Amino acid sequence: MENRQKVSEQIEAINLFELETKARELLPQTAYDYYAGGANDEITLCENRVAYERITLLPRMLVDVSERHMGTTALGEPVSMPILIAPTSFQGLAHREGEVATVKAAGAAKTLMTLSTLSTFSIEEVMAVATGPVWFQLYVFKDRAISASLVKRAEVAGCKAIVFTVDVPLLGRRERDVRNQLNLPDDLSVKSLLPAGLQGFPDGTAGSGLARYIASLLDPALTWKDIEWLARITKLPVLVKGILRSDDALLAVNHGASGVIVSNHGARQLDTTPATISILPEIVDAVGGKVEVYVDGGIRRGTDVLKAIACGARAVFIGRPVLWGLASGAEAGVRYVLEMLRQEFDLAMALSGCPTLSSITRDLIRRL
Repeated sequence: MENRQKVSEQIEAINLFELETKARELLPQTAYDYYAGGANDEITLCENRVAYERITLLPRMLVDVSERHMGTTALGEPVSMPILIAPTSFQGLAHREGEVATVKAAGAAKTLMTLSTLSTFSIEEVMAVATGPVWFQLYVFKDRAISASLVKRAEVAGCKAIVFTVDVPLLGRRERDVRNQLNLPDDLSVKSLLPAGLQGFPDGTAGSGLARYIASLLDPALTWKDIEWLARITKLPVLVKGILRSDDALLAVNHGASGVIVSNHGARQLDTTPATISILPEIVDAVGGKVEVYVDGGIRRGTDVLKAIACGARAVFIGRPVLWGLASGAEAGVRYVLEMLRQEFDLAMALSGCPTLSSITRDLIRRL
């Protein structure tokens, strides 16, 4: 608590919404827009957040909550709480320590980080300082040799799972980035891709350089069989990220996925898709416990975590709040974010009459 108070005095934020405001003041407009923005009219971006506000809690009274326990596992890896770090690209735009600071904070909080393919530090650099479990998020490119090489490097470096992002056959239109003509600064690069010779954005000045760069690599011909391909080239479990339909969740299971992440890519791909929390219960029910189900998108409060667990999520992933912490205080800022959510979740458990994760059941929530 003392450490959090010191960081709080430095950051001057008492919740994640205030922290975003602080980060916005610190970041260049182009970087803030890249992190904060969504696709097209940003309807889903708003809905991801508002959907949590439309869920009310029905707390139980006179339950002994003198002790609360929130430790759990993610694919067998122990974590201190069901709050994990989602993959976010180009963290060096937020702070020059980027993914290295984030993985240190995750280890200190005894939770799990997911490292993006599009990271500004290499897999090896991040894993060299990791003290907790790390999953590696993978884009499968047209050149499968690049993707296979990334998987092998992640495995050798000690990553515990591969998170296969399946909702990007093409890059969504993010109008903030188009307007800003987003490119990485000259002193930043996508380090994990450097050994493959992909060292910068394609030439050109119109529109978003980031969009052109990624579009030149992505494979729009991916199918469910590519999960089987991944399973053949690695010993690591494969999770499928980007699921919004119960039938797709079952297809993922049937093709060998070890887990499903209910995600709309932070509302950055197809606008007007549903908020992830609104679709989570039916996906959990469809999967029927065959694999673990996770969720991301819009989580800003400990009560949001409680609601997601009540809907059947094994754990939640947070993305943008980690970036706001990184921008505001590097490793200490990310630790502050994780500790803030931990304490809010602990309080929500106590006030809801839930001393354990297993006691957080669906009857605790009601949708308006």
